[in-house]
Amino acid sequence: MSDVSRLAQVIRESSSPADFGKVAVVMGGWSAERDVSLMSGQPVLGALSAAGVDAHAVDAGRDIGDVLVQGGFDRAFLILHGRGGEDGTVQAALELAGIPYTGTGVLGSAVGMDKWRAKQLCVAAGIPTPACHLVTSLDDVHNAVSAIGGDVVIKPLCEGSSLGVTIVRGGKGVDAAWTDASRYGDVLVEAFMPGPEVTAAVLDIPAVGLQSLPLVSMRAAGGFYDYDAKYLLDTTEYDCPAQLSTDVTDQISSLALNAFKAIGCSGWGRIDFMIDAAGNPQFIECNTAPGMTGHSLVPMAAAEVGIDYEHLCLAILRTSMHQERSGKQHLPATEAPAQAPAEVQT
Repeated sequence: MSDVSRLAQVIRESSSPADFGKVAVVMGGWSAERDVSLMSGQPVLGALSAAGVDAHAVDAGRDIGDVLVQGGFDRAFLILHGRGGEDGTVQAALELAGIPYTGTGVLGSAVGMDKWRAKQLCVAAGIPTPACHLVTSLDDVHNAVSAIGGDVVIKPLCEGSSLGVTIVRGGKGVDAAWTDASRYGDVLVEAFMPGPEVTAAVLDIPAVGLQSLPLVSMRAAGGFYDYDAKYLLDTTEYDCPAQLSTDVTDQISSLALNAFKAIGCSGWGRIDFMIDAAGNPQFIECNTAPGMTGHSLVPMAAAEVGIDYEHLCLAILRTSMHQERSGKQHLPATEAPAQAPAEVQT
């Protein structure tokens, strides 16, 4: 970890509001996590505006690319959560529209949202992760529970904020857990890890590079860090930095950066781990557009190294700059291709 004062100072010195032009804070959308996105988007909008950025709230619809082009926006701060916003769909629309955006691109967003495929990439990169099975029927679920043995977690393949997630202990409640998770599509059955749960925020800091911020561990009053514990309750307890040995802390920080790169993420994100019964960290999932609410973990980790919420938002907004450096241009809505494609000869 770089020196605390240096990290904060670098962000402050590299975040001139005039650099960004007209910014759309893209929030809401149509996913099951719409409410969480709105809870994240409003404080982001407030922080950017307070910093002097010409920022505007945009509630994402399926015409988001056209809306941003017609509105004359220079870039987008994406704070959408879940499918349709965090899975590469909106990212692809903005690529087509020529609008630079924050965070991970199309491929990394799609893979990060798909827990099964993210885990496969992590396994290939030597990153430990709990045994799991991708299932599409109730029979598959029962077979997976038997194959794994012990307690399991049954959860949607492509959803966040703990929506549809159930911890099944002793094989009881499998059918109900399947019903809840399958409302969101395909389902993952994963070996349960006893915890604690630990998360690593990752941030690309100008002139410094990709950094794993101080780890955060969570303890929900009800024992399960579910939707209510994440966003609504004040009884969840947090440790930042997480109360872990130096060796385990360093291991998780290193694994987080490796997972971030293996999945194809960029800019910023969050990598979640559980500690297994032997005390070893296990990769659980990747979040390419983590929450930025008053209960969220990335702002908590950033504050630990002296990066306040406003400067964190500026640092995230600056991650949109890499697309301009890679040659992507903003195309006016009325601009047509200079020349029609040549007819394909058959």
